[in-house]
Amino acid sequence: MSERGPSRPRPQLVRAEGEGLGIDRELLVRMHELMVKARVLEERLIQMYKAGHGYFWIGGPGEEAFNVPLGLLMKRGQGPAYDYLHGHYRQSATLLALGEEPVGALRQMKNTATDPYSAGRNFAGHFTKRAWNIAPITSPIEVQYAIAPGTAMAQKRFGGDGITIVTGGDAGTAEGDFASCLVWSSRPGQELPILIIVTNNHWGISTAAATQQGAKSLADRGKAFGMRTASVDGNDVVGSYLALKEAFGYVRSERKPFLMEAMVSRLYGHSSASGANPVPGEVDCIATFEEQLEKGGILNRAAMVQVRERWTKEIGEAARRVRDEPMPAPESIWNNIYKERS
Repeated sequence: MSERGPSRPRPQLVRAEGEGLGIDRELLVRMHELMVKARVLEERLIQMYKAGHGYFWIGGPGEEAFNVPLGLLMKRGQGPAYDYLHGHYRQSATLLALGEEPVGALRQMKNTATDPYSAGRNFAGHFTKRAWNIAPITSPIEVQYAIAPGTAMAQKRFGGDGITIVTGGDAGTAEGDFASCLVWSSRPGQELPILIIVTNNHWGISTAAATQQGAKSLADRGKAFGMRTASVDGNDVVGSYLALKEAFGYVRSERKPFLMEAMVSRLYGHSSASGANPVPGEVDCIATFEEQLEKGGILNRAAMVQVRERWTKEIGEAARRVRDEPMPAPESIWNNIYKERS
């Protein structure tokens, strides 16, 4: 079966007067930098897997235009006064936008003892960081949707403007965990400050979404629960940033849920299980954004090439360092399972 999904609309062009869209020139350049950084990281992780320096790859090439703005808009910190993120394994661009270094993802791919997320004991892309309220990413799909209302409840009681963000893919919305999230987030008089996100790439591994659900828009499922919803072009970084900014503002101020669906690409297939090879016909959000930046006079082609070359060099050097780092010792297998061994 071909992995090429249904055609998607081309994002609107970024006009030269970026400020007129609510996004200034500096932010446009910053988002481009982070998008390229995230793409180079994912491509290096794929190379590591194919060279035998990892056991499995699953990541988010094609989701950078949505995941970078998501990270930039989050209120980073620890505890209920700050935002919680219950993400999934395509979230590397969000982590980098929050300020994480790419070497952590490289270490987890290599399963080294220096892996900051699991000390070499978990799959690639399974991020977690207590200091930033990033809940552990799990391998079973979509369970985060049933877990996320817990932190949102704590924030409801705590007060302030911290919110919970939960993300997942379109296929997982067929799971009961997603329905539970909608129910528990929207109970009359007990609504929760939670931003529920579905990144829709039209595929569940190799199964086309169009053959699985009758809903024309997954965002519409929130309307039955009385919550605000939106469906956005996740390949349009400007549109994604503005839509997310509005959603963040609503959830922060109203303390009520918001369901957002982002239509994104899946440039290298589902994971290494499907080869991790480029998929023809998918919209590349970085290539599109770079055309817009060049046309709008924000960045020239030479400057954009330089960004990619710099991150290719830096991440490549980091990967070579990681290659020689120690693997977990056999006796560490029980660490972080029982409290006394943590």
